[in-house]
Amino acid sequence: MKPIIRTLSLGELADLVDWAAAEGWNPGLDDAAMFQAADPRGFIGAFAGSEMVAGISAVAYGHDFGFIGLYICRPDMRGKGYGKAVWTAGMTRLAGRTIGLDGVEEQQANYESKGFRPLYETIRYSGRPTTLTIGAERPRTVTAQLVPDIIRYDALCFPASRHSFLQRWLQPPHRALAAITPRGTAGYAVARSCRSGFKIGPLFADDTRTALDLLEDLATACEGGDLHVDVPASKVDFIAALVAAGFSPTFTTTRMYKGPPPRLDANRIFGVTTLELG
Repeated sequence: MKPIIRTLSLGELADLVDWAAAEGWNPGLDDAAMFQAADPRGFIGAFAGSEMVAGISAVAYGHDFGFIGLYICRPDMRGKGYGKAVWTAGMTRLAGRTIGLDGVEEQQANYESKGFRPLYETIRYSGRPTTLTIGAERPRTVTAQLVPDIIRYDALCFPASRHSFLQRWLQPPHRALAAITPRGTAGYAVARSCRSGFKIGPLFADDTRTALDLLEDLATACEGGDLHVDVPASKVDFIAALVAAGFSPTFTTTRMYKGPPPRLDANRIFGVTTLELG
């Protein structure tokens, strides 16, 4: 049966997020509504009759960048071409842009065959910090007055503007903190409740000390369960501090791009926002 390909409703996107949970991806409790804010038409499903059988996120950021994630075919429908159909729909939607994704090791050869090239490895570290370095300037809760500065800071670390997404991502029930110095914003971080523990992302900061301060205060604000942060492998000093504080590596992906890699300040990226949205 040839599938029907269409944009997912919020309820259908919530179903796709539940599929991600069943795959062991540990999504956030409020991810469906938060994700949809990034690009309401960026979540696509393949349907056999009235049943969703595969899904993908193909989120467009401006005219030059997009990101692929949440690529799942229902287990009982695999091997029938539905996954391929929804992949093609997602890639077609983002045609003409540089496209990013985070690939697990067993799928990297497949993505390379489709034109993606690896750029860097990301390692998920999980744990509850026993102690981290403490700076003189403590992070502050993100308020509406701070949001414009956070959006400007985010533009240093992400390939395109994501104003609508951040307006939602920075709000409760998420916990968002900003590092504010006399010179202005020096970083920010967000924690969200997941099926298990809390994911931290993004974690953007001017330096390792500021990143650790943000993580320390988010840990205090997030009671119960481990914290999970997806860290670029190049952040050796930050990783050493995490390990010393009791974090352990649990999961690895590789950031891959089809098209020219975007220009951004990688030195400020201590934790990616999400593996689903970039």
